[in-house]
Amino acid sequence: MELVNWAGNVRYRASTVHSPGSIVEAQQLIATLPRVRAVGTRHSFSTIADSPGGALISLAGMKMDLEIDEESATASFLGAHSYGAVAAELDARGWALENMGSLPHISVVGGTATGTHGSGDQNGILATAIRAIELITADGELRTVADDDPDLEAMAVGLGAFGVITRLTLAIQPSYRVRQDVYRDASWDTVLESFDEVMASAYSVCLIGRFESQTIGVTILKSVVAPGDDDAPLERFGGTWDPDPMPGEHHTVRAGRPGPWHERLPHFRPDYPPSVGGDELQSEYFVPRRHGVAAIEALRSMGDAIEPHLWATEIRTVSADALWASPAFERDSVCIGFTWKKHPEEVAALTTDVEEALEPFEPRPHWGKLFGSTDLKRRFPRLSEHLALAERYDPTGKFGSDLLTGLG
Repeated sequence: MELVNWAGNVRYRASTVHSPGSIVEAQQLIATLPRVRAVGTRHSFSTIADSPGGALISLAGMKMDLEIDEESATASFLGAHSYGAVAAELDARGWALENMGSLPHISVVGGTATGTHGSGDQNGILATAIRAIELITADGELRTVADDDPDLEAMAVGLGAFGVITRLTLAIQPSYRVRQDVYRDASWDTVLESFDEVMASAYSVCLIGRFESQTIGVTILKSVVAPGDDDAPLERFGGTWDPDPMPGEHHTVRAGRPGPWHERLPHFRPDYPPSVGGDELQSEYFVPRRHGVAAIEALRSMGDAIEPHLWATEIRTVSADALWASPAFERDSVCIGFTWKKHPEEVAALTTDVEEALEPFEPRPHWGKLFGSTDLKRRFPRLSEHLALAERYDPTGKFGSDLLTGLG
């Protein structure tokens, strides 16, 4: 068997891949397999999903089976489907999620389990929308953990350690419309001087650029459309408004043209390859909001070393949460992401340098991206409890991985 992640930097070492046709079949498989992990859309750059010498199981071939409970404002569905697919079905029925990540291609289970996020000062990471998890545990039992169970705070960013998730229940809200406005070439100095104001200026704000440059390539403001909110100012924060609605066919529509929430909150369209098509590596670090500007300035001082190996950096913000393994656990955070060129050796060395530069600012890595830190229990205060709870659910280590074993 030869299975790789979408970027080709991870070759899975599991010996078999199973695609059961029903939940009952999945239960039977999991009960008998000695070692197994769930695999989704394979958009992770780390080995978080691998099961060396064991098996992988994919539920992607099953029906979404989306059910909406209007009274509780929740939706339940097979979580192996992508955010793009779930969002389109929700919107067709008049409902929406609070937020989405840059890529609608990722599975909902994979995105939530690894701490993936969108952006917005008032928005949490994607897993904060979880109200219940249904999963198959090590003995093949189908179990539901709802938000009245304290275990949910550990399992929402579960890292695949508790079992194979079959269904998720997420909080939803009535559908809404969003516009994207892009401002080009604002100076780093101007934006960082007014960082809190910039990041609070829309529902979701992203800065995309390069550290060695004096200017930020694009500042993207995603705003919920209100009556009379038709025009964008020509300049914001020293950047010039870009009137081109579609600078690339793989991007979602910009230039202030309102559209459905799920066609504006992501950066990329679900029917085109995202980002730079997988010809990349990625890493990302969450730092406390109070350290955000200083952390960015530290990385700008490394710009010349980073430049030859970087496609772009993306800077976003998220609000604090109570999820044990979340990179935003108990602190509002600035998320500093790196989309690297596919230079594995150079990027490995730079990751070490980046983590050293960020060390004074208490960085926490994104679980699905590349990182080198070995002192994660210091960074994630409840990680030891998280791993201990996972061991109670899975005493034989059936759902273990090398990455998680290294944390034990």
